[in-house]
Amino acid sequence: MSSSSPVVDRRLNQHERRVWEMVACRPIENLWTREGMSIGKIAKCTWQGLLDDHIFGHAAELGFYFLFSLFPTLICASAILGLAARSASHIYDRLLQYLALVIPTSALGTVLSTFDQTTAHSSSGKITFGLIAAVWSASVGISAVQETLDAVYKIYDRRSYFKARAEAIILTIILIATVSLCLACLFGGDFVATWAHHDLRHAALADTVGVTARICGWSLSTAFLALSFALTYYLAPDMRARRWHWITPGAAIGMGAWLVASLAFRIYLHFFNTFSLTYGSLGAVIILLMWFYITGLMLLVGAEINSEIEAAAVEAGIAPQSPSQYPVAPAA
Repeated sequence: MSSSSPVVDRRLNQHERRVWEMVACRPIENLWTREGMSIGKIAKCTWQGLLDDHIFGHAAELGFYFLFSLFPTLICASAILGLAARSASHIYDRLLQYLALVIPTSALGTVLSTFDQTTAHSSSGKITFGLIAAVWSASVGISAVQETLDAVYKIYDRRSYFKARAEAIILTIILIATVSLCLACLFGGDFVATWAHHDLRHAALADTVGVTARICGWSLSTAFLALSFALTYYLAPDMRARRWHWITPGAAIGMGAWLVASLAFRIYLHFFNTFSLTYGSLGAVIILLMWFYITGLMLLVGAEINSEIEAAAVEAGIAPQSPSQYPVAPAA
């Protein structure tokens, strides 16, 4: 599997190579600690890292691959769900409606109509038979994430193409499950709230049950979203040693920034939708591609924050300083 790390290494001196080698081999236990590290220093290093690692260009690359793998991912999710229910496409279509919270309406309409057309012309047997091809195509986006996170951590990827792709497929399936559960929690909260207002005669009790159900639904949905970020940061890069973190500063900032940026993009399109005027019938596709760019950018920004915190921790002497047994990349 090719990696951009050798390109990055040409501008790293021996000390920097050593620091990033320690980051890859000796991850720190707590990314929230800031002993010897100021927020200003971390912010400055993160911004410089975004520029040095060409994160904005990598985000555009991720946006394209996410768009390319979108419909295979939806078909894959519907097929997996179809193993348990024949009405899987209708169920998943209901779940996808909740993406309207973050995806602009015009782009989501295009996604839902295409998904409906695809599932309408495919029997459950055909979808199940094509599950392997769908998973393989859906993993393209995760493969791109693997390469970009390797660049963020200055890692020389030692995995073979098939091993890296197999790990990408596994992560794809796990993320499909977590995102589906995230949407299902929102659906479940609304379902219980609707039932309470419809069947419970006591108004105060109905309101209490409805509010509680929605709060629980949103809380569980946020937890599954955080789990998606944690799994991506844990499994995607070819770290020499891995340490599990439920929630990291990068994940917290990445999730928050992604939600704010998605909402801001929706507001912008509501008042100043120039994409349809500029691109015509392709406007919805361009909007969807732009939203995927935002998604990829915030994912990489979170990873960059985590990597810079770990690098700063190594330099501050927080992380263990024992020799590493793995090279980061061949010398340029």
